[in-house]
Amino acid sequence: MTERVYNFSPGPAVLPLPVLEQAQRDLLSLPGVGASVMEISHRSKAFDAILTDAQALIRQLLGVPDNYRLVFMQGGAHLQFTLVAQNFLRGTGRTAEYVLTGSWGNAAFKEAQKEGSARAIWDGKQHNYSHLPAFNELKISADAAYLHMTSNETIQGVQFKGEPDTGTVPLVCDSSSDFLSRPIDVRRYGLIYACAQKNAGIAGVTAVLIRDDLLERVPKNLSASLDYANFAKTDSRPNTPPCFAIYILMLVCRWLRDEIGGLEKMAALNTQKAKLLYDVVDSSGGFYRPHARPDCRSLMNVTFRLPSEELEAEFVKDAAQLKLTELKGHRSVGGIRASIYNAMPRAGVEALAQFMGDFAQRKG
Repeated sequence: MTERVYNFSPGPAVLPLPVLEQAQRDLLSLPGVGASVMEISHRSKAFDAILTDAQALIRQLLGVPDNYRLVFMQGGAHLQFTLVAQNFLRGTGRTAEYVLTGSWGNAAFKEAQKEGSARAIWDGKQHNYSHLPAFNELKISADAAYLHMTSNETIQGVQFKGEPDTGTVPLVCDSSSDFLSRPIDVRRYGLIYACAQKNAGIAGVTAVLIRDDLLERVPKNLSASLDYANFAKTDSRPNTPPCFAIYILMLVCRWLRDEIGGLEKMAALNTQKAKLLYDVVDSSGGFYRPHARPDCRSLMNVTFRLPSEELEAEFVKDAAQLKLTELKGHRSVGGIRASIYNAMPRAGVEALAQFMGDFAQRKG
């Protein structure tokens, strides 16, 4: 087998090795089917079983209440930025409220402004998105169409540890980069969306959890392919869904349940991995400068700077020689970013922590 690197890419991201191996075994023919999952009908009994299993596993892992529907869509988070506003803001005469904690929250906000009235009730721009608001800082209007937040900002490396009390205002959350990485109380949310290619699978499928009462608010004149209620009605199949991506999502969920032991254990592992890197950063005497404040640090994306861009380039180059790859920060902020999603093994994080310590000692 070709030797694998430790892939710290922010997405598409590393997948669990057992998932890759299972997909490889099933690639030519699903057991008992005689054809690949990429060749079977999306309305066949074989795919029915895959879809049902994927839905049931997510519900089990997150403890999803019965009054929520789970649908699978295409288009990633970018499409969801638009769909949320089209389904719950357009034509309402109300205002949607947004918490801007980084690049993805801003992207969602800009799309909402195209569909109706939207305002930012908190914006961390003046602090370069280095921290998050305390929930009591958020002044949520009682008649807001919804409140939108981004649970984890991959570029800035900040992450909420919980969710605000929004009262009767529906809480909408982009959970793309920490979906299935920890337990959450789904009942606190009106809608949760997450593209799969960070923690839950491959690009091409987005999981959307929607509370039943919100489906009743969807306008009747939306295009069928943009209508959350239509996706719920047709069980994610108003057209051909991304069958292979849903199959991989199912395998990842099985791995989380059977090999990891659930989301509490996954969260504990993720916390341990992140601590390994943050400990090196904090003990480096300022050689590594973290972007996020300690109380807001992400467990998914560890972001930091070095004393110069030249040293950052050298860091990335030297790390790659040790098979520690995809560590360059996002082009909009620079620096270093280590994405340590669910499937990144502890051994990979330990190897990076060792390299970071050695590099700081040599260059500091």
